[in-house]
Amino acid sequence: MPTGATVGSTAERAAPAPDRGAVGQSRSVVAVERAMDVLLFFGRSGQADLGVTEIATALGLTKAVVHRILTALRSRDLIVLDPTTHRYALGHAAVALGRSYLARTDLRTAAGPELRGLSDLTGETATLSVRRGDTRLHVDQAVPDQEEWLELDVGVPYPLHAGGSSKAFLAFLDDVQISAYLCRRLTRLTDRTITDPVRLRAEIVSIRSLGYSTSYGECRTGAASMAAPVFGHDCRVAAVIGVSGPEARFRPDTLDATEALLAAAARISDQLGYRAA
Repeated sequence: MPTGATVGSTAERAAPAPDRGAVGQSRSVVAVERAMDVLLFFGRSGQADLGVTEIATALGLTKAVVHRILTALRSRDLIVLDPTTHRYALGHAAVALGRSYLARTDLRTAAGPELRGLSDLTGETATLSVRRGDTRLHVDQAVPDQEEWLELDVGVPYPLHAGGSSKAFLAFLDDVQISAYLCRRLTRLTDRTITDPVRLRAEIVSIRSLGYSTSYGECRTGAASMAAPVFGHDCRVAAVIGVSGPEARFRPDTLDATEALLAAAARISDQLGYRAA
C-alpha cells in the first residue's frame, strides 16, 4: 500500500471521538437556562397568568419546549396550572423564594449606598423616609463632607402635605386616601406650607407626572428639598428618598440632581422587588 495512503488512514483512526459527556453537559446547561428564562418571564410580564403560546412567542421557543419546561416547573411547585383556563401562574414555591429574598433585604441597607452617592453628588444631606399613618419621618440620612450642611431630625413625624418627602408620599396614595386626607384641617408649619386642597391637588398631578416632588421652605424655613418615591414588590410606595439643603445654596430643580435622585430611587425599588408595569 502507498505510504501516503497509510498515513491518511492512520490520521483518520487517530481523530478524537466526540466527548459525549461534554455534549450532554452543554445540553443540560441550555435546558436549565431555558427553564430559568421561562420562570423569570412570569416575574417580568406583569400578568397574573400566562399561556404556552405567549411564553413561546416572547422567548423564541417552540410550544413543545415550553410545555416540557412548564411540566418540570410544576413538579417542583414553582408553577401551577389552572385546569379551567389552561393558563399558568407562579406557584407557592416561587412565592417562598421571593419572600426569602425580601426578608433579607433591609430597607436601610439597600438605600445606604444610594444616600451616600446622592450626598456626595449634591454636597447636601440625603434622607430616607418612611410613612406612619398620616405622617412621615426620616429613618436614615447621609451628610456631606463639608462644614455647613442641613441637619435633619431623624424619627420626628411630619404631616404628609408639608415638605418634599411628605408630598412624595401623599401624591402616590390612592385617590380615596388623598381625598380623605385633604378633607381634614391641614396645619401650617411655615408661611409657605401649602394648606389649600386645590393647590395640593395640582401639586399631586405634577409630582405624579415628574416622578418627584420639590419644596422651598414648606416644612422648614430656609430649607429646600426634593424627593422621589421608592416602590416595593407590591407596587406601593415603600419609602421616599430625598435631598435637602439650605435654600440659599441648594436648587432641587437642577437636571443633574433630579436625574440622580430618580435613578437612585429606581435602583432601590429594583432591590425591593418592584417591577414597573
